[in-house]
Amino acid sequence: MTAINEFNCGLDLRAATYIQYAQAVPLAYAIDREVCIGCGLCQKICLAGAVRYDDQPKETELAVGALVLATGNEVFDAASLEAYGYSKSPNIITSIEFERILSASGPYAGHLMRPYDREEPQKIAWLQCVGSRSQNGGHPYCSAVCCMYAIKEAVIAKEHARGDLDAGIFFMDMRTCGKDFEEYYHRAQHEHGVRFIRSRVHSVDPVGEGDLKIDYVDEKGCRRTEIFNLVVLSVGFQVGAETVQLAHRLGVELDQYHFVKTGSFQPVSTNRPGVYVCGALQGPKDIPQSVMEASAAASAASALLSDRRWSKTRIQRMPAETNVFGEPPRIGVFVCQCGINIAGVVNIPEVASYAQSLPYVVYTEDNLYTCSQDTQVKMSQVIREQGINRVVVAACTPKTHEPLFQETLQNAGLNKYLFEMANIRNQDSWVHSRYPHLATEKAKDLIRMAVAKAALLEPLPETELDMNPVSLIIGGGVAGMTAAKNLAEQGYEVHLVERSHVLGGQANGLFKTWQGEDVQRYLQTLMESVENDPLIHVHRSTELTQVDGFVGNFHSVLTSSDGETIHLDHGIAVVATGGKEFKPSSYLYGQDPRVLTHLELDRRFIVQDPDLAKIGTAVFVQCVGSREPERPYCSRVCCTHTMESALELKQRNPQMAIFVLYRDLRTYGEREDLYHRARKEGIVFIRYDLEHKPTVAPGENALEITVVDPILEKPIRIETDLLVLATAIVPEPEAALANFFKIPINAQGFFIEAHAKLRPVDFATEGVFLCGLAHYPKSLDESIAQALAAASRASGLLASGKVSISGTVAQVKSAWCSRCGVCMSICPFNAPSLPEDGPAEINAVLCKGCGLCIASCRSGAIHLKGFDESQIMAMINQM
Repeated sequence: MTAINEFNCGLDLRAATYIQYAQAVPLAYAIDREVCIGCGLCQKICLAGAVRYDDQPKETELAVGALVLATGNEVFDAASLEAYGYSKSPNIITSIEFERILSASGPYAGHLMRPYDREEPQKIAWLQCVGSRSQNGGHPYCSAVCCMYAIKEAVIAKEHARGDLDAGIFFMDMRTCGKDFEEYYHRAQHEHGVRFIRSRVHSVDPVGEGDLKIDYVDEKGCRRTEIFNLVVLSVGFQVGAETVQLAHRLGVELDQYHFVKTGSFQPVSTNRPGVYVCGALQGPKDIPQSVMEASAAASAASALLSDRRWSKTRIQRMPAETNVFGEPPRIGVFVCQCGINIAGVVNIPEVASYAQSLPYVVYTEDNLYTCSQDTQVKMSQVIREQGINRVVVAACTPKTHEPLFQETLQNAGLNKYLFEMANIRNQDSWVHSRYPHLATEKAKDLIRMAVAKAALLEPLPETELDMNPVSLIIGGGVAGMTAAKNLAEQGYEVHLVERSHVLGGQANGLFKTWQGEDVQRYLQTLMESVENDPLIHVHRSTELTQVDGFVGNFHSVLTSSDGETIHLDHGIAVVATGGKEFKPSSYLYGQDPRVLTHLELDRRFIVQDPDLAKIGTAVFVQCVGSREPERPYCSRVCCTHTMESALELKQRNPQMAIFVLYRDLRTYGEREDLYHRARKEGIVFIRYDLEHKPTVAPGENALEITVVDPILEKPIRIETDLLVLATAIVPEPEAALANFFKIPINAQGFFIEAHAKLRPVDFATEGVFLCGLAHYPKSLDESIAQALAAASRASGLLASGKVSISGTVAQVKSAWCSRCGVCMSICPFNAPSLPEDGPAEINAVLCKGCGLCIASCRSGAIHLKGFDESQIMAMINQM
């Protein structure tokens, strides 16, 4: 196959030359050596001389104290399943290839087309579990991410389509068990009109001019036939052969599916000391969990190497900062196309031309991806060559990209605060996608305002303060103790606060992990380790009652149950307040002793209750209190817990009849093995829907449970000796804690992280971190990994010994202040204060420069340091 530049011509999705992904850093092409035929054409036409056929492998020896394996996975080869016809039609593609079609840098520049004729498809089918959950021609495990990425692709495809796209997803169980995933699933159904068809498709047959026929049996048992224009195969994960070879060379143990084998209590540690693992190599998982595990692996390695900290560090030297005081503004404007994210709606050349006409603008250009590494290098060169002393970037959100562009300014010798960003993606092209002319005009306005502000920007200094190397961990469950233990192993003093009189949290009621490990034995060992660590101070029966200060210099007050108070100075805080089991009022719970929750059954397992072996019939009911309007989320662990408990009951009495009543079976990842074992043991699974929940009535000798079978469409009555309810996990009420640290809580009471993917254990409030059930329901091994990740993020601050304070802070014009106090009531960071005499004062350390106090100030006394908003408004009016 000829090596093809797929962005320029888009002739083949599987070309030898390709861009890995839209924001690849650097933005460069790669060569697939398995496809390349060595014609040499790319070497001849490459102007940069980057392609070299005579390049030879190089070996580098490094002396390291720890090793982290993060080689990831590869996707399942869809061509190996002939029934799906992947090689029969160009319109049968994998989910990865569909991502390329939707990508702005893909073969069709982000326009929705099918490969056969470049026409926009009117009807697309997604087939789930291709290569996953299969005993024949695939892998038995669930790949964990396919359901969510199929829903995402269907929603985005409908947004990209010019007409009314019919998007259908064929599935067995919809496994949307991550944070906010269930709500996204419902929005896809009810707001975007994505169809969900519960059926496993046997085969796909080409018909007509590139169309595809799917025969399937729906959940009522009726045979159906539909014609689609495009079929997307949702392929799962598998470990690559090269990774397997690497693991063998390192002596790292793999499991039966070639994932790195780890234990629930040490989720990132391999069998070889000093070698850690993270991401999809450890098992199928999504991006947030992979990012958490990456930090967790770093934390484990940091504890191992703590005595060598800073011994190999090299300090990055920035160019000397150019003095721009007194110089007239020379503004450079860089407009980003962002593929079709922006350029598909906004007329970028027109906007760039308009920007060139604005006062003080001396240079304007537009780029395909302004955030790419090659564009950053070019920006630095342009700033120096053109004598630019202020920069405006019109692109996406400053929330994720502002630090990147500020670093570019520093590399060019400019103060980082001489930068302003106009968000013409989130605030423009995304919300006005159907009105390109108006979106273009709005982009001009956004850039005009940004240029006006940039003209008045002044260099600002940043202040460095000492970091107090003491940590406060709030919550003495497994997550809190794990974070405390890791920080102590890294050499930091820790105060662990637990409101109850015992440590352990919900783990005190757990019997085994999903891998069969004894939770109580591990918990006892962990508690003893924490209690005996000289760097950990445990405060039982104690609550946090007051917090003041800021990152690096918090001051907290702890109050014990007997009224004793402790004043504690600390640099960081980790919130690990945990969750608890929901107690329902349905299914006769609390009225009949034969109705138990999961934890109540686990406690009977722990004490080896002999009566459990005498039970003749047991029934488990899933989603009790979860996936309902009051709690629309999935509690994630319930299906796996049911498999564990059902198998344990079977072990104690093999003759026991066990029924599981469920809505979707969500044994994600390698937990699917438990589901297979349960089926082999004769455990019966009956699905129900939300409109036909099971009912329970007290019988003469047994409980009578009635459930409507959706296939038979008839009620089934089961007499049982034991009913186990898989109830929801709910967070502990922590409104006071949220107010203390100014950290947000969602509608269900779980804490909201700074960013689901980029910062999954951070809060927006600096120096405060999150882990465990307080974040979202998760298994014990996932809580431990997140706790290690929180410790890693915290130790990154503690190890620096310094905390840098932003230069963008509010200031008060003393003569104008009327002492009304509105700024104090509205500031989310507690920065303003009102002394007994005199005007309001702003604590520069606490201030984040958000501008709320400025907008609310009745007397106009507050402004941001470096410029006055009244000057900006005057300039905007002139422009």
